[in-house]
Amino acid sequence: MARRDLTGAVDFKHLESFAGGDQQVVDEVLAIFREQAAMWLRLLDPAAEDGAWRDAAHTLKGSALGLGAHDLAEACAAAERAATANLAERTIRLDRVRDALDLALADIAAYVHEQALRSLRSPRGA
Repeated sequence: MARRDLTGAVDFKHLESFAGGDQQVVDEVLAIFREQAAMWLRLLDPAAEDGAWRDAAHTLKGSALGLGAHDLAEACAAAERAATANLAERTIRLDRVRDALDLALADIAAYVHEQALRSLRSPRGA
């Protein structure tokens, strides 16, 4: 686990490899993930219809997998399987998704901060 990985919730080597080493692509993927995660989490409502719950969990799972946030993807997969579960079970699944998302977002914030510090240290034009 690198210094920037506070929790190990995101596999940044996976993401950097997926982006072909292009830091601008990595930065854009992280920004899009943060926006989409907030949106899909709001739609992951335990009282939602089964299909809406499943779609929200599935979409967030896919985003997490692309990012290398494997624990979050697993929590989303469990939530997706709970599409026909009762309100109490869905609430438990949502809490697990939120916990995993919080860890991933903390790592993303640390990563972005470290990248910003690196850019300040790098000579211009280098």
